[in-house]
Amino acid sequence: MRVPFCELTNRMSRFRDLMDRKNPDWEIVAILEKIHLYYFTGTMQDGVLLIPRNDEAVFWVRQSYERALDESFFPCIREMHSYRDIAAVMKSLPKTMYLETDLVTMAQFQRLQKYLHFTEVKAVDAEVAAVRSVKSGYELSLMEQAGKIHRHVLEDCVPDLLSEGIDEVELNSAIYSLMVQEGHQGIMRFGMFNEMVLGQIGFGTSSICPTCVNTPGGISGMYPAVPLMGCRERRLRDGDLVYVDIGCGYKGYHTDKTTTYMFGRPIPDGAVQVHEQCVEIQNELASLLKPGAIPSEIYTSLIDGLSPEFLKDFMGFGRHQVKFLGHGIGLWIDEKPVIAKGFDEPLEEGMVFALEPKKGIRDVGLVGIENTFVVTPQGGRCITGDNPGLIPVF
Repeated sequence: MRVPFCELTNRMSRFRDLMDRKNPDWEIVAILEKIHLYYFTGTMQDGVLLIPRNDEAVFWVRQSYERALDESFFPCIREMHSYRDIAAVMKSLPKTMYLETDLVTMAQFQRLQKYLHFTEVKAVDAEVAAVRSVKSGYELSLMEQAGKIHRHVLEDCVPDLLSEGIDEVELNSAIYSLMVQEGHQGIMRFGMFNEMVLGQIGFGTSSICPTCVNTPGGISGMYPAVPLMGCRERRLRDGDLVYVDIGCGYKGYHTDKTTTYMFGRPIPDGAVQVHEQCVEIQNELASLLKPGAIPSEIYTSLIDGLSPEFLKDFMGFGRHQVKFLGHGIGLWIDEKPVIAKGFDEPLEEGMVFALEPKKGIRDVGLVGIENTFVVTPQGGRCITGDNPGLIPVF
């Protein structure tokens, strides 16, 4: 269960090299966010990882120090009760601290500054994201296992769960139970403090219900206090499009996949044709996922090739449309880079993307597809299956 020592060593080395290139004057970095701590240390304890430029990195752990020692091969783990303990050992600290400014709370910042006495803060979020974006063979092996679970459940098992009269929450519960039985870790993690049980699952136009989540799909939710899981009053009817957009996690690492189903009878021919075009767009996108390709150029070339008519309600429905075609994925569902404007750094072999071209159709729902692909010299290699969706359940 431990992250191999060589993995931790390689991650830290790549991070230091990137900091040297991007921030030649850097002196010290503090990592506090729990997924970043896991990435660099192999354990997810309450503490702070201090990375001095010219000294050994130290993971200072408040709780649980014993569990950190048991779970991690990280070479230097020390116990602390408060940041005061760090200050007592590290007498002289730089005045500029690099922090995850997107993720550190104001309370954490104030406590850290009180004892470590830095006066200037610079962001390190982009550098951490860049290092995390390129997966090692070890990481890819875990994502491939997640992809196998994902493919099996959505392509082989979900059709047997669909029966007339079940509600959206029942289907959510059945899929969740099956996913966990097959090896799913039981939770999905996103950046900016977000976690989710499974994803977006709905019948018909539930899949285009507006949400606060930056995704093409929608979900009506249980009620305003819990806009998740689905609606207990929405029951599966003959002729419904069933939309299942869920993540699968294995030992921390995710894949993302969307599969659609036609229950009872086919959906309208026009909707089928739109879905098939979305599948073609996914395949074209995947062919472009090669080292050296520029995400923003991939996005622009695909969008510019679509007709104004098709672009209406593409990547969403109505006013709820997103401005990307795919996103990085790994320890978070939503990692960088993104297949969108503004992402101009070239792709590298070993990056992983979820590609999700989708289009909302009035009175039908959201058609389209999503799968997870690894960047290779030959183009994107799918690790979540090749079923084109609209699986008939008649």
